[in-house]
Amino acid sequence: MRSAASALPLARTFLFVPADRPERYARALGTGAGAVIIDLEDAVAPDKKASARVLLEEGFRALPEVDRARLLVRVNAPGTPWHDEDKALAARLAVAGLPGLVAPKAEDPRDLAGLAEAMGPAGVLVPLIESAEGWAALDAIAAAPQVLRLAFGHLDFQADLGLACDADEVELVPVRLAIVLASRRAGLAAPVDGVTPDWRDAARLEVDVRRARRGGFGGKLCIHPEQVAPAHRALGPSVEELAWAHRVIGAAQAARGSVISLDGRMVDLPVVKLAERLLSLDAQGQL
Repeated sequence: MRSAASALPLARTFLFVPADRPERYARALGTGAGAVIIDLEDAVAPDKKASARVLLEEGFRALPEVDRARLLVRVNAPGTPWHDEDKALAARLAVAGLPGLVAPKAEDPRDLAGLAEAMGPAGVLVPLIESAEGWAALDAIAAAPQVLRLAFGHLDFQADLGLACDADEVELVPVRLAIVLASRRAGLAAPVDGVTPDWRDAARLEVDVRRARRGGFGGKLCIHPEQVAPAHRALGPSVEELAWAHRVIGAAQAARGSVISLDGRMVDLPVVKLAERLLSLDAQGQL
């Protein structure tokens, strides 16, 4: 993996920006999002796909190298009229420093292999699980070459299955868990949860992100700059959790390997690892 992509496994927020609006690229990067996804798929109308590719290539090359390292491009899915040209563009941008691609409608590892080949051995892929077929192939997709993290396109997933979820999305609990489990089995970074479509609903965003973190997700797809900061905070440990983690690590160090009790709870290796993980999350940086 190219060193420029080293922050992407730790990114908590992934902010979409339309490919045909290059004037928004720098603004999106300025939000402090862990990664910015330049979108050639849903955000661009069919009759503007070709011009969007031109604008994307020009806009990407105009950015400083340090900013290019936080960019991903979402290409159009295999089987669409635009996929092959998107892939050719991705190959050119990879040479110029593009670290990776977001692969929509991921269902077949062979399609991911084609994208990986276009990007070269240093490029990374973030497949979007958005269908029953994608869910059925989770382990194969997670194990495909150069896959960095999985992401959940839960709105498309609901549409594919004919689901009509309420705000709690209880129907999607087993699907989210399966994505987390597949990521763990493949040794990937924690997966990225789907968007909160009403960017003005701060309370709903908070609920969605807290659910994602409890469920083992490490990132959130965002559709508006105002979602970035609160999502980043909610995916990190709370003040209370950090205080507990510091106490656990301090007690464990003082015990020098012996099992101890803290607040009536046995502090053994799994507890220490949980504390270390919380501190690691906090060390990933602030906006």
